This record gives sequence, structure tokens and C-alpha cells, in this order.
Amino acid sequence: MGVKRIVRRGLAQMGWKLERIEKRVTDEYSEDGLHTIHSYNFIDEARFKAAYARGMEATGKDYMFRWRVHVALWVGRQVLGLEGDFVECGVNYGFMSSALMTDLDWEKRGKTFWLLDTFDGLDEAQVSEAEKKAGLLKHNLGDFYVRGVESVKRNFAEWPSSKIVVGRVPETLSEVTCDKICYLHLDMNCVQPEVAALEHFWPMLVPGGIVLMDDFAYSGFAEQNKGLSEVARKLGVTILNLPTGQGILMKPFI
Repeated sequence: MGVKRIVRRGLAQMGWKLERIEKRVTDEYSEDGLHTIHSYNFIDEARFKAAYARGMEATGKDYMFRWRVHVALWVGRQVLGLEGDFVECGVNYGFMSSALMTDLDWEKRGKTFWLLDTFDGLDEAQVSEAEKKAGLLKHNLGDFYVRGVESVKRNFAEWPSSKIVVGRVPETLSEVTCDKICYLHLDMNCVQPEVAALEHFWPMLVPGGIVLMDDFAYSGFAEQNKGLSEVARKLGVTILNLPTGQGILMKPFI
């Protein structure tokens, strides 16, 4: 008697049944901590390719952030018809905002895109002890962060309706002089300035406006998750946790 038959008989005596599971042959997505067998056909769309290529032009490298960029482009398209400007806190070289402005044909939109950053990496005074233990300061090494704003200014020169604000959040938040915003992107890689930005801009966010949090659910950024979740709780709203590591928060209409 063969081994398979013995196994089948033994399982049958226990009320179980052995069935063959066909191997599923599929194309898989695996980048930036996300692995899935689900469809990712957006990367073949000409519009996405153009936006992503412009993001890479800003950085000079491919961070393999395709699904994260896909999410940001979707958010930008959803809120484009609302009143208010766009704000990004944590611009670095300009990867995400360059992709977004390309996708939205920005200069035709009659809005301002506010771009806030130190343009000199993390301010260590803002990094908590828990975040230091998690290794956040390692990003201050090498060329992960842009050093100086001049190359960033050259990158955004094609979009005159973008405004670069240099300095540390929260000190620079008052330099955003618009009354309404519909898009807020938080990507400062530590909790203190992101909480300050969310609290500052929330009253300015129009109903239906969206806050996109780049590292809310990302591995190694637990302090941001806790801090931003606490702000959301006080505001009476909840953040959508995404498998890309991002989080999404929409301003309710009522």
C-alpha cells in the first residue's frame, strides 16, 4: 500500500479528507515591504508611468514606492475638485509631490502646493527616545535626505504655483497663508512635527479633504502611529491603515 493511500485512510478514520491544492501561478507584486498576488495593473498605465518617472527625476533614484505613489495619486485626484490648496510636510527631494503635480497637470488647477521641509534631514531635537531606539536617526546618514534647498528649487521651477517653505515644523506652519486646504501629506518621519501639523491644519481642511500619512502603518514607525491615532481620537475620526504603510484620514462632511 502506497504512502498516500495510508495517509488518506488514516485521515478518513479521523473524519478528514486529503485534497490536492493546485498551485496558483500568478504574477506577484513585491516592493517596499508589500507582497501581494492581487492586481497591480496601474503600473502599466501611461499616466502613472509619467508621474512616477517625474518623481524619480526629482530624486535621481527609484525608491520602489510604486504602490505608495499610486495611493497618493488617487488621493490627489479625489480632492482636486474641492476648495483649498495642497500641503506637503516632509518634501525631501520632492519625489511624491513631483509625481503628484505631474499627474494633476498642476499649473492648470489654480491652486498652490505648499512644500514644507527642513531640507536638511531630521532635527534630532524632535526625535523621541523611542524613535531613536527604533533607528530613525539612521536616515540622517548618507544621502537619504537632501542637504540644502537649491536643488529642490530647481526641481520645482516648472511649477510656479508651488511654494517652498524652509525650516522646522511647527515653527514654519504659520507661513502657509491660505485659509483652506484639501490635501495634506505628512512625511516628516517622526511623531512630534506630524502631530503638530495635523492639529494645525485640521481646522483648515475642507469637508471631504484628505490627510495622507506616509509612515502611519510602516514598520519601525510605531510612535507616529500612536501619536497620530491619539489626535484622530480627540478629533472624533479614525485613520484607515493601509498595507503600503500609509494611513488615510478624511475630514467628515458633517
